[in-house]
Amino acid sequence: MADEPIVLEMHNIVKQFGEFRANDEINLQVRRGQIHALLGENGAGKSTLMNQLSGLLQPTSGDILINGKKITVDSPAKAAELGIGMVHQHFMLMDAFTVTENIILGSEPVNGMKLNIKKASQDIKKLSEQYRLDVNPDALAGDISVGMQQRVEILKTLYRGADILIFDEPTAVLTPQEIDELMDIMRHLANEGKSIILITHKLDEIKAVADQVTVIRRGKSIDSFPVAGVSSQELADIMVGRSVSLYATEKTPAQPKETVISLEHLTVKDSRGLTAVKDLSLDIHAGEVVGIAGIDGNGQSELISAITGLLPVASGKVTLNGKNLTNKKPRQITEAGVSHIPEDRQRFGLELEMTLAENIALQTYYKRPLSKYGVLDYDAINKHARELIAKFDVRTVNELVTAGSLSGGNQQKAIIARELDRHADFIIAAQPTRGLDVGAIEYIHQQLIYQRDANKAVMLVSFELDEILNVADRIAVISHGEITGIVNANETTKNELGLLMAGMSLDDARAQLAGE
Repeated sequence: MADEPIVLEMHNIVKQFGEFRANDEINLQVRRGQIHALLGENGAGKSTLMNQLSGLLQPTSGDILINGKKITVDSPAKAAELGIGMVHQHFMLMDAFTVTENIILGSEPVNGMKLNIKKASQDIKKLSEQYRLDVNPDALAGDISVGMQQRVEILKTLYRGADILIFDEPTAVLTPQEIDELMDIMRHLANEGKSIILITHKLDEIKAVADQVTVIRRGKSIDSFPVAGVSSQELADIMVGRSVSLYATEKTPAQPKETVISLEHLTVKDSRGLTAVKDLSLDIHAGEVVGIAGIDGNGQSELISAITGLLPVASGKVTLNGKNLTNKKPRQITEAGVSHIPEDRQRFGLELEMTLAENIALQTYYKRPLSKYGVLDYDAINKHARELIAKFDVRTVNELVTAGSLSGGNQQKAIIARELDRHADFIIAAQPTRGLDVGAIEYIHQQLIYQRDANKAVMLVSFELDEILNVADRIAVISHGEITGIVNANETTKNELGLLMAGMSLDDARAQLAGE
């Protein structure tokens, strides 16, 4: 790999936003056929750097060279012309368009004055086969899985002739199986001579697939070195700048007390009218974290929506501290003592165009001291935000920036600050660390344990079994909307949880494991 030519150089890149320097003289070199990881905490400046390479932003100063030639990338179209393509973390597809229509959008092939869809579909099929992407060109984008949608995004870059591919947090919304498939695709692309820049904070993925890693910390490039020579723990410590706990959250044994939330024979239908949660019963006590483990799409989202008043309960009962909350309005439920950290921070957790201060006030803006006589008090709102920004280590220029301008990790910290500041008795944390770096994950896990130790009831919904086993005291496994088993976290294994997630009963799972 060291003998391959350097295809990309970024020299002393500076990107300034007002007084804030997001990139501070960063240097990067990428070789042909190399998978080069860009590692850093949320907000370190990784995406800002790559947005300059892909033409979405322009450097304040510094040089970019492709194959030794200095270039200017002043638009995404120019980046595509130079052979640079970016697969964004949040996909940019039109659900009502076919795969082919999405891929050719903006680069439509024509035959005279007529759009030549047939040729485009044939070309895309050839590309799909060449790079082992296995995409149906005629499928509607809205009908294919998330993992397949990402393959379409990759094909969009290849269709435009990209030789340098940027993957921005590509596994944030993928299942474990889809992650493995993506790793194989990336290796095949590199073997075909493509150069890949992988923006990530997931250390196991870097170890699995990357050749070289460059670490960025608070806007500066700290070091660049081969991945093979370092451990995951060393990578984590270099990234954060201190020793971090990779594998275990420090906690004492739970001391559960009275029942806080009781779900009795709950049945919930999804938006299509299909039964998503079937006769589900579960109690969660003060002073414990109960993890909900399951493969995506097995009723977790509908369960949360029913508890929080976003979907109706078809039958059954939700009780909080003895009070019936079944089918109450969302505000009535939150005011009764429920906090909700939603699974999709951008769709359900924040208003991206509003300021950070306004977002932090969303649950309490109508109460004193944030409003008086029905009029918002912005001095109080901004002061309240500054206090929570400091308390929860939300890294931002100030409280007046838009929520959409923050990194994913800092958006998540802002939501957690808002929800935990209300001192609710029951806290729902849905995918709370999705897309976050190890430092932010460690912090959020500590916050959940702190809430548990303050005698709050916590429900942790996560697709990450390591997270569930690490943080939860008890684990309820859900499959096809039903609980297949409830186990103590310190008395189970990933294999046992996997069998329960596949729909096997606890007795059958233990019998099978005992017989192996």
